[in-house]
Amino acid sequence: LNQTSLQPASFLLLGMAGLEDLHTWLSIPFCLLYIAALLGNFILLFVIVTERSLHEPMYLFLAMLAVADLVLSSSTVPKALSIFWRLSKETSFHACLTQMFFTHLSFIAESTILLAMAFDRYVAICNPLRYAAVFTHSVIAKVGLAAIARSFCVMFPTIFLLQRLPYCRHSIMPHTYCEHMGIARLACADISVNIWYGFATTLLSPGVDIVLIGIPYILILRAVFRLSSKDAQLKAVGTCSSHASVILMFYTPAFFSFFTHRFGHNVPHHVHILLANLYVLLPPMLNPIIYTMKNKLIREKVSQVLFR
Repeated sequence: LNQTSLQPASFLLLGMAGLEDLHTWLSIPFCLLYIAALLGNFILLFVIVTERSLHEPMYLFLAMLAVADLVLSSSTVPKALSIFWRLSKETSFHACLTQMFFTHLSFIAESTILLAMAFDRYVAICNPLRYAAVFTHSVIAKVGLAAIARSFCVMFPTIFLLQRLPYCRHSIMPHTYCEHMGIARLACADISVNIWYGFATTLLSPGVDIVLIGIPYILILRAVFRLSSKDAQLKAVGTCSSHASVILMFYTPAFFSFFTHRFGHNVPHHVHILLANLYVLLPPMLNPIIYTMKNKLIREKVSQVLFR
């Protein structure tokens, strides 16, 4: 038998295995959160693109974050809703690889953008006189291209790592969407290369990012607490705390999902799948709300657009 004959024509996604009776009820929060994510990110993008006063580095980073959020949620949630509503549980092998690729690509790209935003805030607060010279429009464009190139280079090898595996017609996946290790575990061959590649890329891309993100915020807080003005201290702490909540909400369920594949054999499967859905759904919904509420200029521009 050649390799192609051992690849299933399609995969059958079961959704929340063990919670099938609750699929209809689970679809309600999934659908509402997804609609909120679409509306929030599209409105944020529209406002930033159309208002020339928002063509500044911080807002351009927010626009990039909105695009990454839209790709991340739209790569996964529609298929999950299709499963919950019993419309279609089947997905072709190549469609599954495509979904896996764009899901992880947008996650790594968003992680890179969050890192760039952390250094943007550090320069703006701790070295404001150099801000305009450091974050030019050329630099912003290069950061966006670097985010795409980095995520593409990390994820492209996984397509070949999965295509080389024989699956012996194993095609039932207890998940709501396709992800790298979820597909690899259906193979009837040694998947140690996939395991260690996924483990290494998790540590070396988002793992390194979260450490590097923490450094600018620690330096910002150290500089802020040296100020004599209590109002300035409270404002900076409020901004940092909102950014920290976005970061924790994004990385915590993602790392839980990644490391459960490697170490969490005793974690209930429905808990793993639920948290795997949280990191592709909650941050895209909450990011535009948090950043709009914390930024007076964006809040005013969004209000003008909504009530015009």
